[in-house]
Amino acid sequence: MSPIFDNDSVAMRGESRAVSVNRIYNFVYGWMAAGLAVSGVVAWMVANAVESGSFQLTQGTLIVCAIAEVALVFALSFAINKIAPAAAAVLFMVYAALNGVTLSVLLLVYAIGTIQTAFFATAGTFAAMAVFGTVTKRNLDMVGRIAFMALIGLLIASLVNIFMRNSGLDALLCYVGVGIFVALTAYDAQKIRELADNAHRLDSATVARLGILGALQLYLDFINLFIYLVQILGRNRE
Repeated sequence: MSPIFDNDSVAMRGESRAVSVNRIYNFVYGWMAAGLAVSGVVAWMVANAVESGSFQLTQGTLIVCAIAEVALVFALSFAINKIAPAAAAVLFMVYAALNGVTLSVLLLVYAIGTIQTAFFATAGTFAAMAVFGTVTKRNLDMVGRIAFMALIGLLIASLVNIFMRNSGLDALLCYVGVGIFVALTAYDAQKIRELADNAHRLDSATVARLGILGALQLYLDFINLFIYLVQILGRNRE
């Protein structure tokens, strides 16, 4: 009687699983990159329109965009298991476009050299932490919880400082923000690895929905890290 699994079949299963894991990584990071591209294009278009005088970027517009962005993040986070993967992808792209409108302010305020330096610094830092989060054997759940609690504190302190307008505190919050999103990048990357490792237990629609949510989380890590680095570099060059 022949064995149930011969060496060739085991090798084929291993190759198939490796391909499946790689497809999930490509899916998540591909959507994250698509979101960044949409935000970048929209930010560039809006900044050019404002500089040419064909579009007026008012404080009211920015507030509406910010409120809509928060609503979309909550909608995706809490309804991710109820909506279709295509709907999740559309909501993510709408969020990225709205965020591009708010990010256009950076292009209008800071020098292009500062923007470029911050982008490359962000890309390098993000890549390093994403690789670390993916390959480390250490459980980063505690790191994620601490970073999330620190993020809440950062948001509260930032709101308070809107009224205080303390430049020293503002600078400190930027450095704290960088630390928080460096930690969250590693944590979220580990969660993507866990999704890839357990994808065979889930149906394809669930994997796709969770993949879009993971892409959104990584996108937020990248964007917020970029924003804080722009502010730090811009302040240092003043």
